[in-house]
Amino acid sequence: MAIAADPATVETAAKAARRNEGHQHGTGAVTGRASRSAWLVTGVLAVCSLTVLLPLYLTVTMAFKTPAQSVDGNGFSLPAPFNPGSFADAWNLVGFPTAFVISVLVATASVAGVIVLASLAAFAIVRQWDHKLFRYSYFYLLAAMFIPFPVIALPQVKLTAYLSLDNPVGVALLHVMFQLSFSVLLYSAFLRSIPGELEESARIDGATTWQVFWKLIFPLLAPMNATVGIFAFLAAWNDYMMPSLITANSDLQTIPVIQKIFQSSFSTDYNVAFASYLMAMAPTIVVYVFAQRWVMSGMTRGAIK
Repeated sequence: MAIAADPATVETAAKAARRNEGHQHGTGAVTGRASRSAWLVTGVLAVCSLTVLLPLYLTVTMAFKTPAQSVDGNGFSLPAPFNPGSFADAWNLVGFPTAFVISVLVATASVAGVIVLASLAAFAIVRQWDHKLFRYSYFYLLAAMFIPFPVIALPQVKLTAYLSLDNPVGVALLHVMFQLSFSVLLYSAFLRSIPGELEESARIDGATTWQVFWKLIFPLLAPMNATVGIFAFLAAWNDYMMPSLITANSDLQTIPVIQKIFQSSFSTDYNVAFASYLMAMAPTIVVYVFAQRWVMSGMTRGAIK
């Protein structure tokens, strides 16, 4: 015995089937567009990465070539035979050991100074934002970001010479001062994402402001410390103008200045020149590889309150 279906039920089921089919079609179209966009972005990033990878490949291959191979007009060819002696030549010809030690000391002092001073300043500014003095101090520091070093280079040279700071110590101090503005900006954004209740709980337990900062806040700043440290390290390590103008003794110059002197004196020794470039790049690459996770974490968290 056949059972007759209710026409209303049949019509409702048909409408539901059509809606489900349309939803699936729309979802598939959106997924397809998202997939094409992802591939397009990946392709653009791959092309952009060539602007970094190709010069890096050229630097590595040239550094391990012989003097004859470095001038044969085929820079992208692999070194044959393999010649690591270029690094020894670069190490001895341009006074690389002394310049390397000075660069490390200047960069380390700059990183430590920027992290300590900028974090303390940002903590005071953010927690005392309602006071005009701290708020105006923040704007004053931000305004300093728009003053490039060449504009005030001559006064800085005269001032450091007058204070007997025309040496790597003066260079490190100037690096700290010039990095404060941007670093305070980053720390301020990050500190606003830390709940104030944490500090209130610590104060209830009897902690002083100094203890609250060093034992509670500063450990929480670890991702931003890595971010600020990377920027400060790169600025100090790669800077050419400031040490070349400030440091009076040519024997106490940093690696960028030494490389410029080498480039002027040994302009045809390409393999030795590229070996020195690679040795100068190595510390920045190593530091960034080990700290990149903290850098991305600090930047993303500092951007979201």
